[in-house]
Amino acid sequence: MLFVRRDFVSTYKQTILGPIWFFIQPLLTTITFLVIFGRVAKLSTDGLPMMVFYLAGVTVWNYFSQTLTSTSTVFTTNAQIFGKVYFPRLTMPLSIVISNLIRFGIQFVLFFVVWVYYLIQGSAIQPNWLIMLTPFLIIIMGLLSLGLGMIFSALTTKYRDLAMLLTFGVQLLMYATPVIYPLSSISDEYRWIILANPLSSIVETFRFAFLGSGTFNWIYLGYSTAVTMVILFLGTITFNKVQKSFTDTV
Repeated sequence: MLFVRRDFVSTYKQTILGPIWFFIQPLLTTITFLVIFGRVAKLSTDGLPMMVFYLAGVTVWNYFSQTLTSTSTVFTTNAQIFGKVYFPRLTMPLSIVISNLIRFGIQFVLFFVVWVYYLIQGSAIQPNWLIMLTPFLIIIMGLLSLGLGMIFSALTTKYRDLAMLLTFGVQLLMYATPVIYPLSSISDEYRWIILANPLSSIVETFRFAFLGSGTFNWIYLGYSTAVTMVILFLGTITFNKVQKSFTDTV
């Protein structure tokens, strides 16, 4: 909890707007997507209001991407702390997952307010019982980003360039995830490529639960869960192995 508090305070202590940036960032991103991909490129949103469609994808994606990029440099950014005193090293990446979960909760409030507004307006939104899966989806996202982050954190102790490469790769990965477009807009010939990304079914399930439009399949969700468990297992083993000798290379 001390690490969570440190992450929160150190990020916004000397900013003018403070935690308000939690709202500004997804809101500006959503507006940008709305203008570029909705108005200019005219990408399909399955007949849903563009604002709530893009905001749903952005809210989910932000949690994954921010947690992954922060966890990937946990050894290099905390080398001084690790070198001074011993404590279970795994608590550091876990604290990042939790601190970003707080950020996700704040951004989810923004999505919820917009969602309720369009729901009251009588828009083509049909929420269903799958909303109950939201905690499960959040846990899967957190564990997937944790597992991948621990793998990359182990690699960045020797290869610093991987941190910059990962930041660029995460940006590209967003386009391989149905954040700015629905899965239904992808032809059957290439849909399997998007579905191979374990994040795709998570985003689509979240959107289907709250908006009633999208692609939901228990098999797809089960695949994402299985891949997450495998990556988490590999990430934990790799992290525990590197933490014993990383101080010699950092």
